[in-house]
Amino acid sequence: MTEPDKNNGPKPLAGIKIVEFTHMVMGPAVGHVLAGLGAEIVRIEPIGGDRTRRLLGSGAGYFPMYNRGKQSICLDLKSDDGVQVAKDLIQGADVLVENFRPGALDRLGLSYEACSASNPRLIYCSEKGFLPGPYENRTALDEVAQMMGGLAYMTGQPGKPTRAGASVIDVTGGMFGVIGILAALEERHRTGRGQKVVASLFETTTYLVGQHMAQYAVTGSPAAPMPARISAWAVYDVFETKDEPVFIGVVTDALWEKFCKLFSLDDLWADESLRENNQRVQARERIIPEIRALIGEMTADEVIQKLDGSGLPFAPIGKPEDLFDDPHLAQGGLEDVTLDDGKQVRLPTIPLQMDGKRIGSAQQLPKAGDDKIAVLTALGYSEEQIAALQSSGAIGE
Repeated sequence: MTEPDKNNGPKPLAGIKIVEFTHMVMGPAVGHVLAGLGAEIVRIEPIGGDRTRRLLGSGAGYFPMYNRGKQSICLDLKSDDGVQVAKDLIQGADVLVENFRPGALDRLGLSYEACSASNPRLIYCSEKGFLPGPYENRTALDEVAQMMGGLAYMTGQPGKPTRAGASVIDVTGGMFGVIGILAALEERHRTGRGQKVVASLFETTTYLVGQHMAQYAVTGSPAAPMPARISAWAVYDVFETKDEPVFIGVVTDALWEKFCKLFSLDDLWADESLRENNQRVQARERIIPEIRALIGEMTADEVIQKLDGSGLPFAPIGKPEDLFDDPHLAQGGLEDVTLDDGKQVRLPTIPLQMDGKRIGSAQQLPKAGDDKIAVLTALGYSEEQIAALQSSGAIGE
């Protein structure tokens, strides 16, 4: 099978202009999704570039993952000229995205009220830690929200809250921001006016753990952390093989029959007291040791060969570094990205298909301020004006 031509991917937001005042993950994730859908993004960075570019360790992937396909201009927003350039960009924008501390843009004269007064069609998306309420002025991070909102409690062993292994709240909060922006664009078609959209980390977390809140509301029993939970299914676990572990789930009575036959578990299938799911859950301590012993005598490949095509849910335990060579992702799930040092890599594209085509195309990671001439020229600035802004330090060199 040949890889799809992602340079011809759908661009449903072509022509939508977005100005982005963001850093870290949550705000940039909004812009990355919108850029992947074809919007034109101008990223405003401080003089010298966004510090996110220079993070080490687990932060080293933030910038390249969530900022490709954007333009960059560096502005000194402490100067009147720098703020004026920002205002000129906002004047012609459809959407503004920001994720700085509450009030940070307001103090620069770039509040929603000020911006919408000059551009009533503007959709102003603020990505915050909290929606309005007692906590709204607190500083929040993905980890703060996971700890406060119950996700870390549900992920870790009892008494050992553990943050999920990716910035799931930052990214999901960004996705909710995108949903709000798209809804506001649709409403603007009817009203001609923009509006303010706010998404948040804490409320995003509570939405994700809402199923556990609902469980408590329905049963009166609090949900146990996932490692200690009573599963809805008897066989729904990671099983050790001779080499690599494999997850297997048996989630229907029909799949139980299939599972027993695939692995020659004749004694378990012959036991009519195990034919229904709830009976198997109650008998889990009897069933699981036999299954573990059987799977433990096989290699991961042998287990997967039996399960592949069976309809049974299963998964090898992948690592992020394994995904570069995943044969399924090779069919459009990764896109070519040129980093700002010229290095060529492949990173995940937007996980959507539209009109039979995958979203995505080859992308360039913007160098800090590299697009200033193109951005300012498009605004109507003359060469002399641009030179003056550079001389004054209002824009980066």
